[in-house]
Amino acid sequence: MFRKLMTFEEAQKTIEEHFKPTFLGEEEVVLLEAYNRVLNEDITSSLDIPPFNRSTVDGYAVKAQDTYGAEENQPATLKVVGIANVGEQPQVKVGMGEAVEIVTGAPLPEGADAVVMVEDTQREDSQLHVFNAVTINENVQKKGSDIKKDALILKKGQVLGPSEIGVLAALGLTKAKVLKIPIVAILSTGGEVTELGKKLPTGKIYDINAYSIGTAVIEAGCKPLYFGVIPDDKAALSKALQTAVSCADMVITSGGVSVGPKDYTPQIVDSLGKPGIVVYGVAVKPGKPTTVGFVGEKPVFALPGHPTSALLIFYLFARPLLLRLAGKPAMPMRTVRAVAGSRMFSAKGRRTFVMVRLEFDANCRLLAVPVESGASGAITTLAGADGFVEIRENEQFVDADEEVLVYLFRGSGFRT
Repeated sequence: MFRKLMTFEEAQKTIEEHFKPTFLGEEEVVLLEAYNRVLNEDITSSLDIPPFNRSTVDGYAVKAQDTYGAEENQPATLKVVGIANVGEQPQVKVGMGEAVEIVTGAPLPEGADAVVMVEDTQREDSQLHVFNAVTINENVQKKGSDIKKDALILKKGQVLGPSEIGVLAALGLTKAKVLKIPIVAILSTGGEVTELGKKLPTGKIYDINAYSIGTAVIEAGCKPLYFGVIPDDKAALSKALQTAVSCADMVITSGGVSVGPKDYTPQIVDSLGKPGIVVYGVAVKPGKPTTVGFVGEKPVFALPGHPTSALLIFYLFARPLLLRLAGKPAMPMRTVRAVAGSRMFSAKGRRTFVMVRLEFDANCRLLAVPVESGASGAITTLAGADGFVEIRENEQFVDADEEVLVYLFRGSGFRT
């Protein structure tokens, strides 16, 4: 079914022209389920944070003017009239020449306008000697200094990370309105693939792709819907794909996209609805058989069956669309600059992606060392690679010790 292979850029452009991200709806979730979700409302503060003037140190709440002129050899002497504890409204006031013992985070008692650190004092029963003067509001966090009442705190469209969820909790909110998570149907095809948990017959392999791609879908903030292994049967595959398209926002298959007699996926996808198949193979290595179609506005990615190829193509083409479906910016993959650990060759006429692992040499240089796989289907390549190096069509090779840009598969601690 392959026509003239598209270049990498042509495939990207074609997919972009047909992709129209739609609003998937809104739902309200409890805060602990809101992590990595996209906020679908502006959040304004219903209160001041902190809601009262509070001490930032352990010490004594005072009137600042009572400490003016205090020094090591001539301390100011005040009378301690009570204590202010965390979580309690102080029941004592601070008058002229008085002090109230206070702990960090406790509300400032009425009449006080500063706090003297305990290290700058000496106490004898109810007498307090202050050896360093303080100014008004010193060691005090003012009411509303963090968040003002009615201030816009979070904007619609923000991704909720730990900090944002902490802000929502500070406002006393128990739930948040967020965009619904895109559902991604994942199907594995091929007579050689067996579902996990079953006995592995001779000549078969376990379903690697559904789990590696499914995890990458979760990593993108979306929800995988596993359809299992579909046999090389045209009717069964057609029924499964129809169901997948009807109940998911994106469909990803693996296997059955080459030129074998039982590689039915492209023709079935093309028959499900317009515009059908828009990418019939891409001039890349690995991943040449990649096929992409649209049924209405729903993208269908038919990936190669080789595990490394499938995961690579997911990151290159499917992941950016998923992020946008989820309402997130299509952030590029993280990258890090390194030095090629050995010569890396390209495939003539194809954009080549070389899987590499990152390590430091004796001179503390970060090396990108090609992961020897022997074939794009090697399972160990998945576990051994931190990312990949891109070699363009007009480049024959990348030489050893040449600086390269490594695209990272995961947050491996390396950043540019």
